[in-house]
Amino acid sequence: FRSADVLRIDPPGWDEPGVIPEVTLGKRCARLNLELRDDRRAFEGLLSRADMLIHGYRPGALDNLGYGEAARRSINPGLIDVSLDAYGWSGPWSGRRGFDSLVQMSAGIAHAGMDWKRADRPTTLPVQALDHATGYLIAAAAIRALIARSNGEGAVTARLSLARTAKLLVEARRPGKAPDAWSKNTDADLAEGIEHTDWGPARRYTPPAAIESVPMSWDRPASRLGSVEARWEG
Repeated sequence: FRSADVLRIDPPGWDEPGVIPEVTLGKRCARLNLELRDDRRAFEGLLSRADMLIHGYRPGALDNLGYGEAARRSINPGLIDVSLDAYGWSGPWSGRRGFDSLVQMSAGIAHAGMDWKRADRPTTLPVQALDHATGYLIAAAAIRALIARSNGEGAVTARLSLARTAKLLVEARRPGKAPDAWSKNTDADLAEGIEHTDWGPARRYTPPAAIESVPMSWDRPASRLGSVEARWEG
């Protein structure tokens, strides 16, 4: 197998300093302003050659820029289109902004956190469970879409939401007692090798999942947003 050329695109001025070193591993990071003609032309050129687009905007956000689902399909009919939002794709909350902790509050998961913390108010769990779980579901959707397309089943559109993942987790809840304290990290928790990131040398934790015969590794270290031009390598 070969590594994917993954290009992350952000708007000018956007940054998440505490998160970016964690989420840019294996990606090249560029910026485009889709309100500017030249940047729109560059985006459409990228999209026309892409195997897959994964995006996490509210329903209607790309439509307002002229890049709704029909427009994306017209640019690239074979595109695998995987989208994520906070509160789902129908219903009165579908257009709301949201992120993991907010959806935990909305879904009642924060009540379990309150019990675990022995707090007097709803408390989110000490891990972004919805982000992590939905990320694995997005990866699974992308892989299944690639298989479907290779079998001649055509392009695939997949839609996921943090709220739907929250529902799955709540329904799968098993009775049990949460630990009073988490064990301390040790060197055994760390992956081998040094990653030379834009912020200096670092070691990552061992990946929490494994795929048989496919080592979980990345050719590119984490990098700052906007550190490369918006173009494919090949």
